[in-house]
Amino acid sequence: MHGYRLAFATPASAPPWQRWLVFSPLARLLFFTALLVGGGVLFGLLPHATASTGPLAHPLRELAFRGLVPLLAYLVLVKLIERRPVRELSIGRLLPDGALGLATGALLFSAVVGALWLLGSYHMVGVDPDAHWLAAALTVGLGAGVGEEIIARGVLYRLVEEGLGSWAALVVSALFFGAAHLSNPGATVWAGLAIAIEAGLLLGLLYLVTRSLWVCMGLHAAWNFMQGTVYGIPVSGTRADGWLVSTRTGPDWLSGGVFGAEASVVALLLCSLVSAALLAVALRRHRLVPPFWRRTRDA
Repeated sequence: MHGYRLAFATPASAPPWQRWLVFSPLARLLFFTALLVGGGVLFGLLPHATASTGPLAHPLRELAFRGLVPLLAYLVLVKLIERRPVRELSIGRLLPDGALGLATGALLFSAVVGALWLLGSYHMVGVDPDAHWLAAALTVGLGAGVGEEIIARGVLYRLVEEGLGSWAALVVSALFFGAAHLSNPGATVWAGLAIAIEAGLLLGLLYLVTRSLWVCMGLHAAWNFMQGTVYGIPVSGTRADGWLVSTRTGPDWLSGGVFGAEASVVALLLCSLVSAALLAVALRRHRLVPPFWRRTRDA
């Protein structure tokens, strides 16, 4: 007895041309990409996109570009093409799932820093109570958490899973997530691979088990916020303005180097342990979705 439930199923009454050109995973992926690109272009043309009205004007614009544009594109995809309730973004699950994700992300990255401190790599050298935490919370935290999870888990993971199954979706979305960070400052092939394994697989498995984007967004946002604003560590190569002024010493494989702790084997190992636990839950609950040809054969 399987325990999975796909968010979308092609209507039985749909003619063959609609099955391929409208409802297929590839067609919907292309439709979302067009919406995302078009929305980004329109946002850039708006008058407020270049105006400066205060210290939070740029962070708010970046939040809208990073988070709001992908969210609106996703809602259009779900409501216009799939025509279904957005269960993975149910308002009733916002507070409990979001809080769970925030707590998990904060605890997980704190465990990474604690391990680095015990190993003699992380050093706190001061405190900066005037750190610009709100701007970071809006952009690197909330903006990245919402937008990147919509794209990587809500769209790419979910659509690949519909066609090729959960295993393929985990691999494809994780590799995409790692590759998307290769253009960041200080990125290396190792850093991209580490991001793919420790974050891409972890967040994919989290979505597989919970079927909630809120919990994925919460974990992603809290991880970034704790890393940069709390512990003063670069976030995926981006310089951080943290409450704790810190340095990291030791070889790059331990400290993460200029890319930040995400490129450390410590983060890789700890996140992999959590991923293994999530995979065990998914297997026990029979949540893994087989590829479409096996589902068709079984049906």
